[in-house]
Amino acid sequence: MNCYLNDLGILCALGSGQQEVLAGLWRGDRSGLQPSDAFSPSRSHYLGAVTTPLPEIADALAVYACRNNQLLLAAAEQIRPGIEAMRERFGAERIGIALGTSTSGVRNTELALAYQAEHGRLPPTYHYKQQQMGAGADFLAEYLQIRGPAYTLSSACASSGKAFASAQRLLAMDLCDAVIVGGADSLCGLTVNGFAALESVGAGLCKPFGRRRDGINIGEAAALFILSKQPGPVCLRGVAATSDAYHFSAPDPDGTAVQTAMRAALDQAGLTPAQVDYLNLHGTATLLNDAMESKAVHAVFGTDTPVSSSKGMSGHTLGAAAALELGFCWLLLQSNDPQGRLIANINGDDIDPDLPPLNWVAPGQSLGRPLTVCQSNSFAFGGSNVSIIVAQA
Repeated sequence: MNCYLNDLGILCALGSGQQEVLAGLWRGDRSGLQPSDAFSPSRSHYLGAVTTPLPEIADALAVYACRNNQLLLAAAEQIRPGIEAMRERFGAERIGIALGTSTSGVRNTELALAYQAEHGRLPPTYHYKQQQMGAGADFLAEYLQIRGPAYTLSSACASSGKAFASAQRLLAMDLCDAVIVGGADSLCGLTVNGFAALESVGAGLCKPFGRRRDGINIGEAAALFILSKQPGPVCLRGVAATSDAYHFSAPDPDGTAVQTAMRAALDQAGLTPAQVDYLNLHGTATLLNDAMESKAVHAVFGTDTPVSSSKGMSGHTLGAAAALELGFCWLLLQSNDPQGRLIANINGDDIDPDLPPLNWVAPGQSLGRPLTVCQSNSFAFGGSNVSIIVAQA
């Protein structure tokens, strides 16, 4: 069954909207990653915050009023005409929603508990739905008046990748004619301080696959697609998920399950590694993840396929990362750039010579022809792995 990614709403530290984000990627723009102590008053970290003004959530939906849902709303508004056209064509009951997030509106709860500590009660504007994991799907369903299946998946940094597998199944089982699919994650103290406690946060700008890499820069983002059976610019060709079951937070150093995920996605797509024009790596800039991923990618793709991590520009957007980085691939494919400009591995560092050799994309590098196939990897705590393939339709 062919299914198509008809449109994309996207915002992150690189900007808001398709043109602004793509231009930032091609420039290798790191300016969105800035030091901040907003979530860790005793220590500053580089964060990838969304600085674009976000739309307000109407009073009628105030129980959902949190930054995470504002990010989703901003992304949804970018593709609102396409959503309404699908709803008009198929009916509200035939449109679904599948999202991924790792923290939802936890920031609202952090602020509410701080208020409670000072005033002895929760603020009157606080509602648990603001941080509930399923709040994003519930909010969009209410806001967009969509009545099909609507749910949120939360499996750490693979969350929004698994949403694509679910959305693909909703179409394959004929439960929906179109699905709003993607994810969002917003900055909060829980993640910033949690990753700092794990000693996984970089001291400065992150250095994916760099010789001196020392951890991630946490970011926030939202990316929403319209997935349907209606022909569109980009086809969703393959989605595969595996599990290491190796360690709570560390990846299996052999990368066996990661290799399986990449190969299974290729099998579903009916493609060989040589047919992939560009591979977007998970590339967190942590010692263990980058070592494992480069080993696994080398085993599957060798040294010919252009590869890079885009997290040196966007930061690691956690549960939104898979959808965001698939969005980057979608932007490359639909641009129809005659030279096939690629996303560079921006890290401000030399590539670690101890890593297996790969075809690292340098600033300004192009394929020499329009791209036709892209693949994107996302991995999570607990050994949850997702690999997704998209192609020119």
